[in-house]
Amino acid sequence: MSVLAFDLALDRDAFALRVSETLPLAGITAVMGASGSGKSTLLRALAGLEATARGQVALDGAVLHDDAARLRVPAHRRGIGYVFQDARLFGHLSVLGNLRYAHARARRGSGAPGFQPVIAALDLDALLGRRTADLSGGERQRVAIARALLCNPRLLLLDEPLAALDLKRKAQLLPYIQQLPERFGIPLIYVSHAVEEVAQLANEVLVLAAGRVVTRGEVHAVLERPEAEAVSGHFEAGVLLDARVCRQVPDYALTELDVAGQRLSLPHIDALPGTPIRLRVRARDVAIALHRVDGVSIRNQLQATVLRIDTDSASAYAELLLDLGDAQAGGPHLRARITREAVATLGLAPQQRVWALVKSVSFDRRVLGGGQAVDKAPSSASLPR
Repeated sequence: MSVLAFDLALDRDAFALRVSETLPLAGITAVMGASGSGKSTLLRALAGLEATARGQVALDGAVLHDDAARLRVPAHRRGIGYVFQDARLFGHLSVLGNLRYAHARARRGSGAPGFQPVIAALDLDALLGRRTADLSGGERQRVAIARALLCNPRLLLLDEPLAALDLKRKAQLLPYIQQLPERFGIPLIYVSHAVEEVAQLANEVLVLAAGRVVTRGEVHAVLERPEAEAVSGHFEAGVLLDARVCRQVPDYALTELDVAGQRLSLPHIDALPGTPIRLRVRARDVAIALHRVDGVSIRNQLQATVLRIDTDSASAYAELLLDLGDAQAGGPHLRARITREAVATLGLAPQQRVWALVKSVSFDRRVLGGGQAVDKAPSSASLPR
């Protein structure tokens, strides 16, 4: 496993970056934050593109920047690939020319990504003869990622590569990015302010605010914290759940999943039984009942224990943190946003057993370990109701 250690400072006008972390790099690490939080500045400093950055940077024990030793390895010798938001392809070269340029200048070392495997991984065969000016935004970013891979980096930095794309093209590109670390053995740091991208891609997350790391940890835990909600907003606040395909229900075009020993149905997912699926459930899409509700169209009703109730006296709402398993053992969590009046009327309190009625869910076909998933694009679906 690669390890990235950095202790960096940078001052620019009214902005100050102060970050110090040691990151084990496995899979995809996301850096999340609102606009102006310092995400891109941090990536540029790690890559050696910020001349005024001060401090230290080391990758796998190799020192890339150390002010005390007056050492600053130039960007092109750091072995760090960088994909910008605007792709920055060479306009005078074809797609093939862009890729050959990178491959010819690749960092020496064993295990370098092969030319044809990279083309296959990013599905570029049909684009090789095209001019870069004629590519769509998603195609340009696929070429930019392939070009960065062909330089044989030890670490790949992606700086909001989907920011300029519409939702359809984002959904098309995310699966390509998702499979890169496992396919080529190269860790990624992925910058975004979009919680849906982070939820699908990341293993670990850092959240930045005003140039500081305000929280860090495993993606499921971080996306439950208030610091992440400050980025995503109340509307998108929720949790990630790991589920597994149980069976298909072809008569109703449904797929049945296991979530912490309970069953949840989704519109059909083309995946084999046993396939792990990551779900994202927003707090606003969960209702609460004291008993299982019959005679209602919401079919997905999960037993849960209330762990915590947070009320906001400045608004009409309260938020419940729920445990879907054994509350003593710490099972998977769910969040529900309901009115404070509902909390009072239902008499809700910590440790109370309730039913969570799940109305909608976002999900992707990410294989989290075992099984096979056929579809590539992430989806958002209303659940059976």
